[in-house]
Amino acid sequence: MWDWSEVQSGVATLSMPVVDAFVPQMLNYESIGGVSFKKGCYPGQEVVARSQFRGTLKRRACLVHLAELPSVGAPIFGPDDAEQPAGTVVQAAPSPLGGFDALISAQTSAIERGDLRLGVAQGALLQVLPLPYPLLDDI
Repeated sequence: MWDWSEVQSGVATLSMPVVDAFVPQMLNYESIGGVSFKKGCYPGQEVVARSQFRGTLKRRACLVHLAELPSVGAPIFGPDDAEQPAGTVVQAAPSPLGGFDALISAQTSAIERGDLRLGVAQGALLQVLPLPYPLLDDI
């Protein structure tokens, strides 16, 4: 239940093998106050700020529901390219309502189209769920 509530929060808890795979905006951290663009210095700040202010980030985190438990780091495929993954599983847990819920980071274009698949282009279909917080639109 604890793992599921963490997934449902929409706030990623990173583990191996994805611990170094994302910049904060790919996990919606700017939308939940998890990163500041006005104070402090930290490793990778230039990359994070450049993504924020140039508006070049094309990936976001989203919640999904599926029938099978995905492994962390598993590729997510969208409708546009059967060869190149559109995203990655960040965190997953069994749902008390049946099936599994996961937090993924994927290309915004693939999320908007909604035809996301686990592992391979013809893999298990992912149902996109609403996030429990609004996303900032200025990226």
